[in-house]
Amino acid sequence: RFYSSNYQYVLAFVFAIEEINRNPYLLPNISLGFDLYNALHSEKRTLESCLMWLSGLGKVIPNYSCVREGKSVAVTVGTTWAISAQMGTILELYKYPQLTYGSFDPILSDRSQFPSIYQMAPRNTALALGMVRLMLHFGWTWVGLAISEDMKSIQFLWDLTGEMDKNGICVAFVEMIPIIERAYFSLAWQYHYRIRDSSANVVVIYGDSDSLLGLSFSKWNILMTGKVWITTSQWDFVFSERYSLLDSFHGTLTFSQSHKEIPGFKQFLQGVNPAKYPQDFYLAKLWFLHFNCLLSEIDCGKLESCPPNVSLESLPLHTFDMTMSDGSYYVYNAVHAVAQTLHELLFQLSEMQSPGHGEKPVVHPWQLHSILKRVQFNNSAGDQIILDQQATPVEEYDILNFWNFPDGLGLQVKVGHFVPLAPRDQDFSIHEELIDWAFEFQETPRSLCSKNCGPGFRQSPQEGKAACCFECTPCPEREISNDTDMKQCIKCLDDQYPNSKRDHCLPKVVTFLAYEDPVGMVLACAALSLSILTAVVLGVFVKHRDTPIVKANNRTLSYILLLSLILCFLCPLLFIGQPNTATCILQQMTFGVLFTVAVSTVLAKTVTVVLAFKSTMPGMKMRQWLLSGAPNSIIPLCSLVQVTFGVVWMVIAPPFIDTDTHSEPTLLIMVCNKGSVIMFYIFLGYLGSLAMGSFTLAFLARSLPDTFNEAKFLTFSMLVFCSVWIAFLPVYNSTKGKFMVAVEVFSILASSAGLLVCIFAPKCYFILLKSERNILLGSRSKAKSRQKEAV
Repeated sequence: RFYSSNYQYVLAFVFAIEEINRNPYLLPNISLGFDLYNALHSEKRTLESCLMWLSGLGKVIPNYSCVREGKSVAVTVGTTWAISAQMGTILELYKYPQLTYGSFDPILSDRSQFPSIYQMAPRNTALALGMVRLMLHFGWTWVGLAISEDMKSIQFLWDLTGEMDKNGICVAFVEMIPIIERAYFSLAWQYHYRIRDSSANVVVIYGDSDSLLGLSFSKWNILMTGKVWITTSQWDFVFSERYSLLDSFHGTLTFSQSHKEIPGFKQFLQGVNPAKYPQDFYLAKLWFLHFNCLLSEIDCGKLESCPPNVSLESLPLHTFDMTMSDGSYYVYNAVHAVAQTLHELLFQLSEMQSPGHGEKPVVHPWQLHSILKRVQFNNSAGDQIILDQQATPVEEYDILNFWNFPDGLGLQVKVGHFVPLAPRDQDFSIHEELIDWAFEFQETPRSLCSKNCGPGFRQSPQEGKAACCFECTPCPEREISNDTDMKQCIKCLDDQYPNSKRDHCLPKVVTFLAYEDPVGMVLACAALSLSILTAVVLGVFVKHRDTPIVKANNRTLSYILLLSLILCFLCPLLFIGQPNTATCILQQMTFGVLFTVAVSTVLAKTVTVVLAFKSTMPGMKMRQWLLSGAPNSIIPLCSLVQVTFGVVWMVIAPPFIDTDTHSEPTLLIMVCNKGSVIMFYIFLGYLGSLAMGSFTLAFLARSLPDTFNEAKFLTFSMLVFCSVWIAFLPVYNSTKGKFMVAVEVFSILASSAGLLVCIFAPKCYFILLKSERNILLGSRSKAKSRQKEAV
């Protein structure tokens, strides 16, 4: 089969030779010549061409040459590593420099095995990275690979899969296409169908054009317009003979090593025709096949009746491409590298000759190696050419898009560029508006194993499947995802909460137990009402201060207790409203000290009752304690202890303003932090111990006989008080936010109301509703006391 892309190598070779021969400053007075041999895709035929050239007879005669003075000094070989390696083994015996124009192959760079081979193509070290950058740009994370089964392709496979793995791109399948003909054709259709039926819409093709990979794809009769192919310029079988957009390879993206246009090459191609090069059989074949020329009856090698003004430019793209390919560029540079080397070598030899020596210096192939290894020059396009692979700069790539229009008007359009050594944000560029995708895609193609997880969802891996195959799981509470395909959701800040879609955070509304809240309003009204009620009770007691019920059990203590209860009822007002540092401190200090005064007053009243009855018993000296007012000293002593605890608390860790961010998902609740929870419970514990002491003492004195004995009322009041605060602990610890404040306020009001009702309600009943009984009982008591005095 005639490959027009390979024929361009021949024309680039001839163009370079003619350009050098026209240059008066390069190899002056010397004209370069050349021989051309066909290297077929066969080891036997390749070696046959090599031996025919060496023998000089047009026959295969190993280790023999009929040419006494060989004029060939170097060989350009290609296009695959196999051809170069086969010829290199033989040509190494004669130390011929061999310049390869195929793609770079690591095997041929082994100087111990191939010391005479020089590769014109730069290393493809950044090709895998460039392809991955292309995949990342379009969001292709599910990609198939069709790779030729040779050493270079396997190395590329390792490089590509490594880069894909580092960037989160998964391999949908890997089809290794055998390079052995029998192995390939036994499985050919399986390869085709597996690639066609894969869910991956993007497939990377890598292999030489002479490999069976190229042959298999070019022979396809299966139409696959639902795939995006990514390949390299070395694999040139995308140029199909289909004259329509319904071509499997329409829209293919090709990575081509970037190089400048060689000046004059296109004009040279436009002027090439069989008349100019009559000895070129392939050129005559092109004209005969595509321009309807006739063979001369007199001279079978001559063409007749050819249309006028036709040239290679008139041929469609799939037949001949006027743009210099990578391989032709390397051929051109190879010829110039040999010319530069010859020029320097001849200069050195001429300097070594004695003056007046008229013979031209003789050049042997082995003499070129020392200079060829270090040759550097700029070609006519201005590109720097270095044959030393260690010093070769990192290659750059153009990204081309293949358009296959009707009537064979194919076109390769540059749509992007990749410069590996450029900064990260400048190394890759692509113009999406210039890309013409395959016919099946109406927009930029997608290649995903799973559908994208939109905002509000995260990727959840599926067991036993690739990382790119996942399920979309909604973000948990207090977390969001504001981008597509996020692996982890992001927590909102403490003062924010996620919206209903969980794709962005909203600021929380600041709130607290305010007077405007229904709960705050009820508690505030209850506190004011109970404080007013307590003040009324105090007024009743003051008005009836001389009655027996008020005078009984120390009315001073009753006044103190009522005053402390008034303040206890007003204390919750410090808990309601927007907290500040002052109120946070006053809340705990006021609550602790006032309740200590109230409970210690109850304890003093209980002690007063006990002492009053004990003093009437014979032999008891309790009356002195009672008359001295010793029970009243209980109040300041107990209060002083609580004040001491409070001072320690304020010094160690005072309460402060805090925000509760967890109780309500959409609210930021301002609360007073206790500062030291231990000191808070010490406060409560001390208060509880006083209450339990009062309860125990009142319980023991409940059966003492007397008309005005209030021990029973004190017992009930302490029972209610202790019950309220015992119930407070579990309820308080199980609530959050401003409801904790509400529970504490309710407990303060309930326990205070228990004291007020249990102790003073019966007395008010007798004072206001049974006043005659109050007087009667008082008169009886006075009469009995007078009788005792008379006796």
